[in-house]
Parts: sequence; structure tokens; C-alpha cells
Amino acid sequence: MLEKIVIANRGEIALRIQRACRELGVKTVAVHSVADASQKHVLLADETVCIGPPASSGSYLNMPAIISAAELTDAGAIHPG
Repeated sequence: MLEKIVIANRGEIALRIQRACRELGVKTVAVHSVADASQKHVLLADETVCIGPPASSGSYLNMPAIISAAELTDAGAIHPG
């Protein structure tokens, strides 16, 4: 079973994924843009990684940054949301 997962999404979707992970005993890593640092999904995650600027093209859609976040946190999977 997975021990840790990066959630590559934000908002309500990320919160639903976090809830399911907690029920399964899986730790969560929230990736976020600079603008989303204080959002609920970030605050409730076990770990967080800032992956870029506010524009989605430079953060949430930046696949190398998301993969780097998974490597940095030693996550076993990435949930695309």
C-alpha cells in the first residue's frame, strides 16, 4: 500500500482526496502555487511543496515541478485530481 501521495490539484477536489487518504492511512503532500499557500487543502496536508507562480501554467500544469515535488517528499504516487 502507498505510504504517501502527492495531490496535484487544489480546492474541493484536493480536500476530497485528502479525506480518502486519511481514511486509508496514506499521508498527503499538497502542491500549491504562491497564491494558494494559505488555502485549506494546503493547511490540512501532511506536507506541502510550493511549485510555482500564481498562474496555473507555471505551477499546477508544470509537470516537471509536480514530479520534483514527489521526488523531494519521497512520495510513492501522484494523484492528478
